Amino acid sequence: MSEKKPSNAEVTARFKQYLFPSNATYYAEPVALESGKGSYVQDHDGNRYLDFFGGILTVSVGHANENVNAAVRAQIERLGHVSTMYPTLPVADLAEKLVKLAPGKLEKVFFCASGTEADETAVALAQAHTGRQELIALRHGYSGRSMLAQSLTANFKFRIVPSQVAAVKHAHAPYCYRCPFGLKFPSCALKCAQDIEELIQTTTTGQVAGIILEPILGVGGFVTPPPGWMKLAVDIVKKYGGIFICDEVQTGFGRTGGKMWAVEHEGLEPDVVTMAKGIANGYPVSAVVTTAAIADAWKGGNISTFGGNTISCTAANATIDTIMGDKLLENGAAMGSLLRAGLDAMKTKYKMIGDVRGRGLMQGMELVKDEPAGDRTPDVEATARLLEETKKRRLLIGRGGLYGNVLRVAPALNVSRGEVADSLEILDDSFAAASH
Repeated sequence: MSEKKPSNAEVTARFKQYLFPSNATYYAEPVALESGKGSYVQDHDGNRYLDFFGGILTVSVGHANENVNAAVRAQIERLGHVSTMYPTLPVADLAEKLVKLAPGKLEKVFFCASGTEADETAVALAQAHTGRQELIALRHGYSGRSMLAQSLTANFKFRIVPSQVAAVKHAHAPYCYRCPFGLKFPSCALKCAQDIEELIQTTTTGQVAGIILEPILGVGGFVTPPPGWMKLAVDIVKKYGGIFICDEVQTGFGRTGGKMWAVEHEGLEPDVVTMAKGIANGYPVSAVVTTAAIADAWKGGNISTFGGNTISCTAANATIDTIMGDKLLENGAAMGSLLRAGLDAMKTKYKMIGDVRGRGLMQGMELVKDEPAGDRTPDVEATARLLEETKKRRLLIGRGGLYGNVLRVAPALNVSRGEVADSLEILDDSFAAASH
């Protein structure tokens, strides 16, 4: 007799009973996912959804990708886990790939298991290399759950304890829609970037280790800097002796379309790049890529138990091969343009959409109560309604931002034209329903 399959409600009940209550889920009745293929997932009740959030921008080449799965199956039969204490071919291959793909003249790689670990490693490298302690991060930025990562994160919802690392100073984010100075680009002359110099002069010793920047602020609501902002911010920090850590955890591996790294759109060369999420299509691995000189600054012992996992590294190798072999950088740019055009058209149709922003297949819509003439009051309730309406129509998207009023739309890089069209139709119908 076959075993009875559990329902959505049964899986959700067990999830809520045994996991921390802080483990957030979307929707009034959460979707318990059971399987997936390509751009689609299915729940335990048999409902099929178009997935345009991909495990928080992690499923880069589609669910159950055949190339990735085949490589992982073969590796499982050969060798599973040994840690970085032993050289293995998957780790060496992946390190070589990342060095060759990295922006600028980066030469050395360290593997971890999460974006949080990668950012922590990068900060430690900056401090060791410069001999300084103070770091500049961004308001609305997000770096993870550890104590240092919470200190780097500038969003009260993710800072759970009052004692944070005092060496972190937060600069204004390039949040043009909600400019902290009440200015508009380009007449603002990038005031929020210029202010970093006064931040250094007034809140630090004037000797900073570096700045950590997300090219597009992911959890912060896909806040996208205007042209020239990042270069000015980095130039100021370098003037005071700091290095540039580029956090590509969400933006890397073609997510922003046309380029492997979002920072390449800005024409900048980071000193350190951190990466995770899309690197391995959902397998847990992250990496820090940097120069030989900065890597050499780590004089103590250094290991990573799970960073050298052969299965995760094999998945990453296959994911990168798929991105490059299937020309998914180009597809991301083309499908991103199609998606953005549809979202921009919706903005002219629905007053609750205050802003559309992003790049490539990383697009956000900020929902407000009183656009276009009002003060842009965040509409958290409308955002929740939109999520319910899209779920009802079998489309999964994310939300984010300091106020929880930004819809995050981020399909896999191999999304098709038809799937983008379907998502836009569902979003249009959902906005129409939520507007009444």
